[in-house]
Amino acid sequence: MASPLLINIAELLRRAGSIRDVDRQIDASEFDFADSRIVDGSKIDVALTLEALTDGIVVHGTLQADWRCECRRCLRPLSGRAEVEVQELYQAVISDPDAYPITGEQLDLLEMTRENVLLSVPLAPLCRADCPGLCPQCGADLQSAPCSCSREVRDERWAALDALKADETQSGTE
Repeated sequence: MASPLLINIAELLRRAGSIRDVDRQIDASEFDFADSRIVDGSKIDVALTLEALTDGIVVHGTLQADWRCECRRCLRPLSGRAEVEVQELYQAVISDPDAYPITGEQLDLLEMTRENVLLSVPLAPLCRADCPGLCPQCGADLQSAPCSCSREVRDERWAALDALKADETQSGTE
């Protein structure tokens, strides 16, 4: 099956300075994201401009995708729309190590779009900056209501010294 972002660039390659716009909505399933954060059945908005250079094509514009995941502290469901500005170089004879290849007179924007969308989706978002999260002892959602667990922070590496201190305290009171 042909890529939905396979663009014929024969005209662009003939004249440096030529411009072509690409505006499409493509189903997320076409990209094979293999990432649960990208919403199944959603559309990826692609709004790009291709500009011909003497040694390649510069692709710049905006990509947008819907995402869904959980707050990293309280595990509440979150969703949003990622938007990323891109500027990438395609070359037939690659001289820039970051350039994508031009194959014949075709430009496949699928992999570049896939990579940039995946990088724009948040890895571990917060529902709000001051989210208190879950209680580490009982698992209560501290955003909904406080729990009665002790907030004393203990470092288990000092447990042996804490035991000696407790013994000292007990022997001193007898």
